Amino acid sequence: MRKTLLAFAFLACGYIAVAQQTASFAQYMFNPLAINPAYAGSHNLISASFITRFQNIGLEGAPSTQTFSIHSPLWQKNIAAGALFIRDKIGVINNTGAHFAGTYRIFFDEEGEHSIAFGMQFGMINYRADYTSLTSLSPDDPYFNTNVQQSRPNIGSGFFYRNKNYFAGISMPHMMNNVFDRGDNFSTVFQSIPFLVHGGYVYTINPVLRIKPNFLFKVTDGSISDIDLNCSVQFDDLLWVGASYRFPGVNLLTEIRLTDQLLLGYAYALEKGELREVGIGTHEILLNFRFKFTKYRLVSPRYF
Repeated sequence: MRKTLLAFAFLACGYIAVAQQTASFAQYMFNPLAINPAYAGSHNLISASFITRFQNIGLEGAPSTQTFSIHSPLWQKNIAAGALFIRDKIGVINNTGAHFAGTYRIFFDEEGEHSIAFGMQFGMINYRADYTSLTSLSPDDPYFNTNVQQSRPNIGSGFFYRNKNYFAGISMPHMMNNVFDRGDNFSTVFQSIPFLVHGGYVYTINPVLRIKPNFLFKVTDGSISDIDLNCSVQFDDLLWVGASYRFPGVNLLTEIRLTDQLLLGYAYALEKGELREVGIGTHEILLNFRFKFTKYRLVSPRYF
């Protein structure tokens, strides 16, 4: 039990410092709406994605995160909308959020391949901590005698520029500096305001082979808190295979087009240190479904 509490304390400290901000995914490049509301409508059709991430499987209280997003252009080509739902859990701490995004897009060509977009999102975040379910070494410790369940509003914004071969975006998905307070002189969580910069490029080697490098920088409280550098290779519009480096480890990535409408993605994190020795792994699965298609292939297939 003591080891369990120590493990939970270690995870909770890291969670408060980092993961309490924007949830992190290895496959963000396949679903940028999770980090930038201006991405809504970029597929120029109805697109729905589900991502589930299980971190450090086998360790009690380990983090798990699920997100569902859907976005589409509206009746006017320049306007798009989307919705994002997130559940982020670690130990006895559970975050859920629902956000709705609106995007205005300016196109520089008739095909819709070259555009810049500005997006805003509005939503609510619910923070719940079930402290009474823990077994404390000090039963009289008041910190473990009270649960927390509070909801706070949130707004976010972002810019997204794209053409056929590359994209770049900046966003602030959490612009509210929320405080989730226990109400008994214990401040549970201060939610900082992260600033994200992301981008990527698709280099065509030949008609069946492409290379796609991506990057993501996250700035929190005035300093870089997260860096993700990755590169994937695409084979014949059917299969992506690649790897990413995010301190302190490496993720292996793959995405396969199962049908004209359905894509499946998978990521595996190569653990380091003691977690690797005990065989604990981190897995992430992505499903993307695109509703509008022609007889043979998707209309205007997107590489990002």
